[in-house]
Amino acid sequence: MINKTERDERIYLEKIKGRLNSALVQIDKNVEGYSKDLLAQKEYLYENKAEMDRVEQVAVRQSVHAAVLTGEAALERKKRLQKLMLSPYFGRFDFAENDVKNALPIYLGVHAYFDENTKENLVHDWRAPISTMFYDFETGTASYVAPKGRVDGNITLKRQFRIRGGEMEYMIESALNIHDEVLQQELSKASNDKMKHIVATIQRDQNAIIRNETSQTLIIQGVAGSGKTSIALHRIAFLLYRFKETISSNDILILSPNKVFADYISNVLPELGEEKIPEMGMEELAADLLDTKYKFQNFFDQVSTLLEKKDETLRRRIAFKSSFDMLSKLNEYLTHIENHYFKPVDLRVNRYPIPASYINERFKAYHRLPLFTRFNKVVDDIERDLLFYNSYEIMGKERNDLRKEVKAMFAITNLRELYKDFYSWLEQPEMLKLAARNAYEYADVFPLIYLKTKLEGIKTYNRVKHLLVDEMQDYTPVQYAVLARLFPCKKTILGDANQTVNPYGSSNSEIISRALPGANCMKLTKSYRSTCEIANFAQGISPASDLEVIERHGVAPEIIACKNHAVELEQIEKGIDSFQQSGHHSLGIICKTQKQAEKLYSQLIEKNIGVKLITASSSSFSSGVTLCTTHLSKGLEFDKVIIPHADAKTYSDNMDRGLLYIACTRAMHKLSLIHTGEVSSFLNSSIEKL
Repeated sequence: MINKTERDERIYLEKIKGRLNSALVQIDKNVEGYSKDLLAQKEYLYENKAEMDRVEQVAVRQSVHAAVLTGEAALERKKRLQKLMLSPYFGRFDFAENDVKNALPIYLGVHAYFDENTKENLVHDWRAPISTMFYDFETGTASYVAPKGRVDGNITLKRQFRIRGGEMEYMIESALNIHDEVLQQELSKASNDKMKHIVATIQRDQNAIIRNETSQTLIIQGVAGSGKTSIALHRIAFLLYRFKETISSNDILILSPNKVFADYISNVLPELGEEKIPEMGMEELAADLLDTKYKFQNFFDQVSTLLEKKDETLRRRIAFKSSFDMLSKLNEYLTHIENHYFKPVDLRVNRYPIPASYINERFKAYHRLPLFTRFNKVVDDIERDLLFYNSYEIMGKERNDLRKEVKAMFAITNLRELYKDFYSWLEQPEMLKLAARNAYEYADVFPLIYLKTKLEGIKTYNRVKHLLVDEMQDYTPVQYAVLARLFPCKKTILGDANQTVNPYGSSNSEIISRALPGANCMKLTKSYRSTCEIANFAQGISPASDLEVIERHGVAPEIIACKNHAVELEQIEKGIDSFQQSGHHSLGIICKTQKQAEKLYSQLIEKNIGVKLITASSSSFSSGVTLCTTHLSKGLEFDKVIIPHADAKTYSDNMDRGLLYIACTRAMHKLSLIHTGEVSSFLNSSIEKL
């Protein structure tokens, strides 16, 4: 066995760094050579352009282009090698195939390193087929699937390293559960302003999700703190590695809940050596699909209205439009208008009669096409048959008049009017109510888009080869039906049914599977983010029967009762001061509503306390003191969380329970809840555990 001791490993690390450095020097020489060649070719082209024929000019330009690409590839390799210099690898296992006597040491890193001089794979990419054994097996019998087929053998040694800045901080060797000690050290660290990659601590159940190649639609149901977003991003990185010949970063789209969250996760894929992935929000998608012709409320405004107005009729509207029944009724309505709203009549083009029966037959012949696109198809058939049977050619104005006449045979051809008519057909006209400034309520946006797809047709995003949807619980069956139509590609969908900010319009994995038939669901039940004390406290608010808390202990959550709001503000100030004196990096002050957050922000700013307020229009996340609503905190995590106004009046109904649970589960190491008056009853069970 090579490198038997930690001292041997430290010597080996210096050897690898030396080879990496030599490779970097060679790349610099190569790039310098490419630059000289490129300059020479450009000069040759400039000086001899007049004397060259077209074929020679094209050949020289192609040569210049090839030189540019070669230089860019070399610079990209240089970036990867520079990253490897700081941390060449994080793990090692020794593997012997069944028919081989000596075990081969396999070192794993974020990137692979192949020594061109010795023709050796000195570091394997964590996504390589052989690397999966590091995550799936302890010492003993092991196997992996190589391009040539399954390879069986034995793992004789496993080690894990932390190497930062080119220096080895520690080495852990264990025959059993090697990840646990490393995982504990990683979980106990302070947070950062960006989500980090977790290749050194991927667990077996997470690895199965990351390396899933077969599912057309993969649903990841993960409890709070299970790392589902990180796992989904690592899955994207794996797919980009596994199918690099057919898919690139630009072929993937992330539907993210907001810009702050998108910024928070933006660092993961670049850290793994991949380009940033395009992302957009549901509201952006809706605006694009509706060509900005329709004003509508956004999801944030819908949630804010729900929280501030306690409007039961609004809740009923949202609950219905978020149900499977809504999708069924839309389809029934479409069948109804197809069968009853098209009333053909006899026409005459010049002296030639066009019977209503013929028009109806041609209209029904195109039943697979969107309703409104059939009108022109019927006119095309009339034009074709008149020319074929009567040698009569329809001219411009005559054609336009004919199109208007056929279209007029349909009772309603305006999308807005048809959507309004849908509720009349339901005999529930009160279910359609416009928001401020005649904007559609958010719950109406995707039902409207669904009708548009069926009536007018809609563009599909065929360039997207993989769609990643986060916060799946916030989207309805109608939204998933629209996504299925727009994105006929593979999908990764993730979220947690227990973390909905709108219980009247939420989905779980079973509902999504109905909307997207054939979907596979994989569950993540282990929670890594919070200490046991915080996780168990949150369980008292909203129990999750399948949640398993990773054993990591810290201080118990504190509940601070105040005699008035002035004292409550003083306690928040003390919490901020305590945070600033600690070694932690992020403090989240999480309010229920935006109005509460804005009021508290003004109070803190008046006292010259540095705090950042996140709003619906915010686009970045950073460390320090952050003030936000529960809705905008989803997906984020903080070293410490303070929840103001944790009283019975503020958190009183089922929607509030969910918000309180989400707020508590944002905390990694410390949690404080502050209240004036009676504490929320949702905390009683948690208080009993303290």
